Amino acid sequence: MATYGQIAALAGLPGRARQVGYALSALNDPSVPWHRVINARGEISPRSGGSEVDERQRLRLEDEGIHFDSHGRIPLDLYRWRP
Repeated sequence: MATYGQIAALAGLPGRARQVGYALSALNDPSVPWHRVINARGEISPRSGGSEVDERQRLRLEDEGIHFDSHGRIPLDLYRWRP
């Protein structure tokens, strides 16, 4: 599990987490694990206009054994990727 900010920093674009979100939303490559990227609060970032993709992301994460708390957050201290 990584945050948009982590991915931006690794790409040499610190502070540009939103650009990572835009890039992932335009992605058409099913081999990229886009569902493993969440926001810095440990939440799935809602798509504009409401989308079934939010629910699909949560279901994919749960299928991988990721647990959400009662507020819909993932404990980053347990699941955050540490390169």
